[in-house]
Amino acid sequence: MKDIEVLSPAGGEEQLLAAVRCGANAVYLGGKRFNARRNAANFDEAGLGRAVSYCHARNVAVYVTVNTIVLDSEREALEAEADEIAAAGADAVILQDMAALRLFAGRYPSIHRHASTQSAVHNVDGARFLQDAGFDRIVLARELSLSEMEQICSAVPLKMEAFVHGAHCMSVSGACYLSAMLGGRSGNRGLCAQPCRLDWHCGSNSYALSLKDLSLISHVREMAQAGVGSFKIEGRMKRPEYVAAATTACVKALAGEPYDTDTLRAVFSRSGFTDGYLTGTRGADMFGNRTKDDVTDAADVLKPLAALYRAETPLVPVDLRFTLDSESTRLSVSDGDRLVEALGGAPEPAIHRALDETSAKASLEKTGGTPFFVRDFSAAIAPGYALSAASLNALRRQALDELLEERGRTSPHARQSYLCPPPVPYRSVREQPALWARFYRETQIPAEAPFERILLPAEQITEETIARYGERLIAQLPTLLFPEDEATFGERLRQLSDAGLRAVRANNIYGITLGTRLELAVHGGFGLNAANTEALNAYEARGLSSITVSFELAMAKIKALGGTIPRGIVSYGALPLMHVRNCPVRAAEGCKSCSGAGHLVDRLGVSFPVECDQMRSATLLNSVFLDLADRNLTGLDFQLLYFTRETAGEAASVAARYQNSQKTDRPHTGGLYYRTLL
Repeated sequence: MKDIEVLSPAGGEEQLLAAVRCGANAVYLGGKRFNARRNAANFDEAGLGRAVSYCHARNVAVYVTVNTIVLDSEREALEAEADEIAAAGADAVILQDMAALRLFAGRYPSIHRHASTQSAVHNVDGARFLQDAGFDRIVLARELSLSEMEQICSAVPLKMEAFVHGAHCMSVSGACYLSAMLGGRSGNRGLCAQPCRLDWHCGSNSYALSLKDLSLISHVREMAQAGVGSFKIEGRMKRPEYVAAATTACVKALAGEPYDTDTLRAVFSRSGFTDGYLTGTRGADMFGNRTKDDVTDAADVLKPLAALYRAETPLVPVDLRFTLDSESTRLSVSDGDRLVEALGGAPEPAIHRALDETSAKASLEKTGGTPFFVRDFSAAIAPGYALSAASLNALRRQALDELLEERGRTSPHARQSYLCPPPVPYRSVREQPALWARFYRETQIPAEAPFERILLPAEQITEETIARYGERLIAQLPTLLFPEDEATFGERLRQLSDAGLRAVRANNIYGITLGTRLELAVHGGFGLNAANTEALNAYEARGLSSITVSFELAMAKIKALGGTIPRGIVSYGALPLMHVRNCPVRAAEGCKSCSGAGHLVDRLGVSFPVECDQMRSATLLNSVFLDLADRNLTGLDFQLLYFTRETAGEAASVAARYQNSQKTDRPHTGGLYYRTLL
């Protein structure tokens, strides 16, 4: 299928060989610092150059992941990595952080910029935001149905990429803080410890946060018709045999050929595969975990899979032109862009049989062991001369070796002038940060609400709510809003705007596009994962009125952030750990028994609340409350009290403590603000 790409993972050099030799059109790989799989082997500066050279020689593109959240203290290291990627001649970078986007767009604009799945793009407005921000390609969220993919692809004229095989996170990518909060290892920083794969329970269901592996390979032709242009295989932490199996299967499926599903499952799966999101059949069947049988099944398939990438695969077409006269022999080889010539000595007069075009072609077309195959052959041979097979083979080897070397010469990207001065720490004009409060329902808001701003889900807001709270009211937009609800929700928000609503809070990038289009003030939520000064500057340039800084950032680093946009933090509440589309409570017990008060229990018996979002999605909350009432938060403009299941009386009590800087006597946590996050 024309312009369709199979994109395979290369966690190390052997995986790279497996991907290329099994037919991948492109590979994605990481450097040593800023990639979301920092525990893979990855590629240092020299290894990256070799990888690009090897791939480009074989018509394979190379995309480098720079898709972690970046800190101000890492600015120089990020610039150094950008320089290495540019020097290696990589085709594109895969990004999440707005600071990384600004750096590559400004310093090396010729490197294509792909928006990582960590950007959590799951609707049309999210894709529009990234298009306007300067991305060339978007990796879609894994939670989309086929029709939802088609809606996004048809609305935004960028190439769309989608995962078609591999591990399936429970949370929407970029919106998971479980590993960071429970163990100090952040998925947004490339060090996820996968606590979701442990035995969480919901009722009688075990492994309630573990999904089966994704496999959409049987659907790739449908997805291509829907507008997806790149089919991505997850697995930079997987062995090369896995890469070989998945790449081979994807190539065959796109060609309309059958592939070996049994081998694909044996090499790696978690109780098999699921296509539940793509087909819209979300439920209990999507859940699964890695069993003993899953592990032992792999042993029988590794050897035949390794054979798939043991030798070079003919990937590059070439045209051969052979010339022989009384004084010399010459072989010209062209790949369409480059031409090389190998010269031989004078031929011998034929004693028995003279060389003709048929016999010359038979020798010169033997390109086995190289990445080339002959597309066209022509010859001009003077009659009456002979040339040995060994001489013909030597000419072919010399010409193909020279062509391969030429094709492997990398072209560094030109550097442009781009200055990013060190940040000057921001200081609020306020003596103390103002109190803001987020509520799940309006009935939780105390009668005497001492809050400068009140955040309430847009679905809970009425004309009476707007009249009651006026300019203090901010409509909280859902973190997850899929295309099936996008138009209806947008119309609802427009009606609220007409009724006097003046501001929204966006916890995902789509909300910036939506709020701006309706001419509402947009306040950025912690879900934007803003953790450095350049990200704050980028969001301010997009019109944000304020931003809640990532709660994965240490307090000292928060107070050292520069820029001019008003900022604050979440300082109280059961913090969101995951945002999920397939609610584990609904899968286990059904919505009727939950009544919006579901919970999961971890392997230690600790209960974690699950908050329902209008039955569209759900949020796993932390079991321990964040509480910073007695902490020094000077330098910030506001602090957000994040209420979930508190009553109005309990919310009033918490607010009073915060007004008096009074420490709580209940079990609580300081979150990641006073810990070292890896």
